[in-house]
Amino acid sequence: MKIYLDGEFVSEADAKVSVFDHGLLYGDGVFEGIRMYHNRVFKLKEHIERLYWSAKAILLDIPMTQEEMIAATVETCRQNNLRDGYIRLLVTRGKGTLGLDPRRCPKPSVIIIAATIQLYPEKYYQEGLTIVTVPTTRNLVNSVNPAIKSLNYLNNILARIEANNAGVEEAIMLNSDGFVAECTGDNVFLVQKGKLFTPPLSAGALYGITRNTVLDVAKEQGIAFAEPNLTRYDVYNADEMFLTGTAAEIIPVVKVDGRVIGTGKPGPVTAKLLAGFQARTRTDGEIIFA
Repeated sequence: MKIYLDGEFVSEADAKVSVFDHGLLYGDGVFEGIRMYHNRVFKLKEHIERLYWSAKAILLDIPMTQEEMIAATVETCRQNNLRDGYIRLLVTRGKGTLGLDPRRCPKPSVIIIAATIQLYPEKYYQEGLTIVTVPTTRNLVNSVNPAIKSLNYLNNILARIEANNAGVEEAIMLNSDGFVAECTGDNVFLVQKGKLFTPPLSAGALYGITRNTVLDVAKEQGIAFAEPNLTRYDVYNADEMFLTGTAAEIIPVVKVDGRVIGTGKPGPVTAKLLAGFQARTRTDGEIIFA
């Protein structure tokens, strides 16, 4: 495996960062997870744009233009002869001192890993997930804003630990007002009477690339949608439910907190949106091998 590290391609064994890197010491940095499908890097421009938005929010000056970052990402796929798979792109604050001050980190570090991933076993895509709501509250927007894809994912990890303890694969996180924010790594969608609902970004939901793609597909398919504040009551009484994320793609949910969702099986609207999403992966994105 060849990994992009600060302008060079190195082997996995040689891909090393300093123990003084503030990404390691303090989670000071940003990242993106990106998918490759059918010889294309899906929604790459949108992912890179979001990366730079996250970096701007934490005053992290990425030492490459967006165009250079796009080219480096595609070249990393080529270096590993990958046409389908998963990319993890990180920008850390870089090597500094043991103090918090980011001004002590003169040069950010850029890392691009291209490999493969399977977030959930295939049976869950066919049968649906059983999930729970957990006590851990989603970060407040005026603390570590959930819109920032930072390297500090401890909030999500604590919620994932609670999901693990409950014996399930995912967990719903509420915001401080008790409204549904998102899951530990995925956006939340409900279907009620043929209409699509998803929490607003202001509730603590991530500006999800897959989320936005699903909303675009819904428009194409004539499926009405809205982004209201949602409670667990809305979740329990939905006809269908599914989660979206770059790694998860679109995965149905059939039980939440012991309540069966709809018929207890993945529903027709979910299937229709999934088909539309999969069609887009064949035509959207930067071509890897010409």
